[in-house]
Amino acid sequence: MDMNLFDEVWGLFMFRWLHVVSGVMWIGLLWYFNFVQIPNMPKIPDDQKPAIGKVIAPAALFWFRWAALATLLTGLILAGWQGYILDAITLGIVGAAEDAFVLKHTAIGIGMWMGIIMAFNVWGVIWPNQKRALGIVEVDAEAKKKAARTAMLFSRTNTMLSIPMLYAMVSAQNIY
Repeated sequence: MDMNLFDEVWGLFMFRWLHVVSGVMWIGLLWYFNFVQIPNMPKIPDDQKPAIGKVIAPAALFWFRWAALATLLTGLILAGWQGYILDAITLGIVGAAEDAFVLKHTAIGIGMWMGIIMAFNVWGVIWPNQKRALGIVEVDAEAKKKAARTAMLFSRTNTMLSIPMLYAMVSAQNIY
């Protein structure tokens, strides 16, 4: 066996594995926030809420946002390495000759765009607002309340996007 082929196959496997592991962490934490933490916060006694806001949530948000970035970067590297990044990002509209159009690149492209939007929401909206809501950045009570609601709404948006995003990513592997 050619060692260069082995190195490429091994490299692709490692990036795919890192992509899947970071994606599981990202979406797992997203679902934890939306299906466990947020709905159960009203049930937690007020004297115990600081443990969530000062210890658990900041730690979970650390892994959440870095897993989002790792998932995005490893996915883009994989698409570039395998030569379909242009087809995927353009959903097969640009860069593919009529006879070279590949439906699975369109499917994975839809998943990629949802992932890009979700990662932007994490870094550009959710995290900045969570810093205010958790008191990491000092703001008045009204701004804190507004930031918590904004973070929650964008987190819920990402939760809804995660379902078709996962479907598009997984289904692309089964389209020939």
